[in-house]
Amino acid sequence: MKNAKPGRYVDGRGLCLFVKESGSRSWVLRMQHNGRRRDYGLGSALDVTLTEARDAAAALRRQVRAGIDPVAERRKSRKVVPSFETAARECYEALKDGWKNQNYRNWIASMENHVFPLIGRKAVDQVDSTHVVEVLTPIWLEIPDTARKILQRIGAVLDFAHIKGWREEEAALRSVRKGLPRQTDKVEHFKAMPYAEIPAFMKELATASPTTGRDALRFTIYNAVRSSETRKAVWTEIDLEKAVWTIPGERMKAKETHVVPLPKAAVSILRRRWKMRTSDDGLVFSNNGEKPISDMTMTKMLRDAGIKGATVHGFRSAFTDWAAEKTDFPKEVADKALAHKLSNQVEAAYRRTDFFDKRRDLMAAWAEFLAPDPAR
Repeated sequence: MKNAKPGRYVDGRGLCLFVKESGSRSWVLRMQHNGRRRDYGLGSALDVTLTEARDAAAALRRQVRAGIDPVAERRKSRKVVPSFETAARECYEALKDGWKNQNYRNWIASMENHVFPLIGRKAVDQVDSTHVVEVLTPIWLEIPDTARKILQRIGAVLDFAHIKGWREEEAALRSVRKGLPRQTDKVEHFKAMPYAEIPAFMKELATASPTTGRDALRFTIYNAVRSSETRKAVWTEIDLEKAVWTIPGERMKAKETHVVPLPKAAVSILRRRWKMRTSDDGLVFSNNGEKPISDMTMTKMLRDAGIKGATVHGFRSAFTDWAAEKTDFPKEVADKALAHKLSNQVEAAYRRTDFFDKRRDLMAAWAEFLAPDPAR
């Protein structure tokens, strides 16, 4: 039958060999069930012999005589494998109540920022070491401590998926580190673009087609804030008329409310995005107002511009260098602009001012340095 022409070849009692135009051959059992004629696939003729097909057909006939619907039984037994993101969120919900560290929210946040954008949609049983290396490569040396934690968390998700029956094997990630450069114990500071080079980069961003990522990066640089503070900014935090952005303490590293005086250039970005908003209380830098962009979105702007060494966080360091070398503003004002917490607790207790007016002048000067007003 290897050279059989396309068609259906009957063996007996409904068992047929079905030959397609492509030449592929498969076994099919045709039976009546509850008054309906049905075809049941028994597999490719390359994998199933005639004897095996006859045995499978006999087993199906017995099921039908017993009142069992073979199709429904197959559907019940079919394993539905979730995506990696779904599995990770279930793992998080299952484990979080047992964690002593109350900063467990960082667990899922790190996944949202660095993992889900790359492999979140992939079926969890298809995630292997190659995919994990792909996730970790951009951050392995840049934020090594976070990268190591993410590796552990991915392993936990894959082990959880194995326990749930979504993967045949537990996480086998021992080879991942072999595909990544060696990390040193030396403390790595965030690599910063020299402040003298930033105006040219800002001009490049401003003249390119506006995107959520470009807007977010420009806004972050103008205000010298952390990328997470920009990514999760919502319209209710911003007063466009007073040019003030009030970031609640729960979103700040120091857990204290931070009031940002917005320079005109930052307000201009916000006014344009306000016209595109999906709701009055949604996220400012989002494509749908509900899901924040990832850290990688802004980092990609740097990579697309051919800037491989600098990080988004590094612009805060560049701002510090610029303020120290090019202005007469006191260091305390620049530190407050960065929402740095005083290490000296006695000094912190006596210093009540937030230098708001001076910070407004400082940020206006920074914005003028970044993008000089042509009208002046």
